[in-house]
Amino acid sequence: MSVQSTQLAMSAHRTITPSVLYFGTPVVLVTTTNPDGSANITPMSSAWSLGSTVVLGLSDTGQAVPNLERERECVLNLPSADLWESVERLAPLTGRHPVPDAKADRYRHEPDKFGASGLTPLPAETVRPPRVAECPLHLEAEVVSIRPGTEGGFRIVETLVRRVHAADDITVPGTNHVDTRRWHPLLYVFRHYFGAGPRLGRTFKAET
Repeated sequence: MSVQSTQLAMSAHRTITPSVLYFGTPVVLVTTTNPDGSANITPMSSAWSLGSTVVLGLSDTGQAVPNLERERECVLNLPSADLWESVERLAPLTGRHPVPDAKADRYRHEPDKFGASGLTPLPAETVRPPRVAECPLHLEAEVVSIRPGTEGGFRIVETLVRRVHAADDITVPGTNHVDTRRWHPLLYVFRHYFGAGPRLGRTFKAET
């Protein structure tokens, strides 16, 4: 690349201060158990995984954090792109009562998140919280640690996945692999919903 083209490329960028850094991550519906034994669903997108560990970034003002602190378990349900409207129905709801002041102007308390979203609870096998039947992937997990976020206002929750359930129509028959041609996760990109595009290629480490 010439000096001139390098300068042009650099001049095409500018410094910005976005209000959020959700630059493109899958949506996760975290199911937890409320103090009265009912189920709570928390839609979120700040999650990353490595091995059997999934790390979550969750707001302090929702019901998920106290549930996770008390019960130490959850199900991480990954919705497909066609479920975005169900996810959005959950977005303005909170299981926290009373609604915290920080949420009072935009959220309302809803004790029945499954009913409000039109989603269906499905019993888990190793934890108390239910799975979300409509989601193609369910990760039953235990909480390993919870610590405050550096900036405050949220917690970093480390979970260890103990069991994975995958819908038949997104798996490669006879294997433990998800068929990436048929799995279309719901993505959250700067507070907008997107589906994944066509596959571009495969890494040298791919097994299918």
